[in-house]
Amino acid sequence: MELPNDKKIIVFDGVCNLCNGWVNYVIDRDKKDVFRFVSLQSDVGQQIIAHLKIDPTIDSILLYAPSQYYYYKSEAIIDIMDSLGGVYSLFGLVKIFPESIRNWAYDYVAKNRYKWYGKRDQCRIPTPELKFKFL
Repeated sequence: MELPNDKKIIVFDGVCNLCNGWVNYVIDRDKKDVFRFVSLQSDVGQQIIAHLKIDPTIDSILLYAPSQYYYYKSEAIIDIMDSLGGVYSLFGLVKIFPESIRNWAYDYVAKNRYKWYGKRDQCRIPTPELKFKFL
């Protein structure tokens, strides 16, 4: 598996409407071209999870910086927002709350995301203009 070492990789639930909306949000604000994206359901997504020795039934967004670190749940969101820079870095202020509380809130939304936002029959297919952003 050949991954770009100079990009942070966001592994997301490709059938989740909320997750796809989040990916669109990040793409629109990723002016420094920091991120690449891969769906959890894809072969590459599964290879990343196996490489990191993470439970394959993970119910979270995963942020992976190859050969450096990985985060999931609230830590992933905080790092993504910080990487976007500018005013988005202020999201890091949520670190005043203990990680257990942040992850409880994250898990609550994750548990209800299909009920609240719906789900797709298949993973997102990027437009030709954005294809380079997806692994």
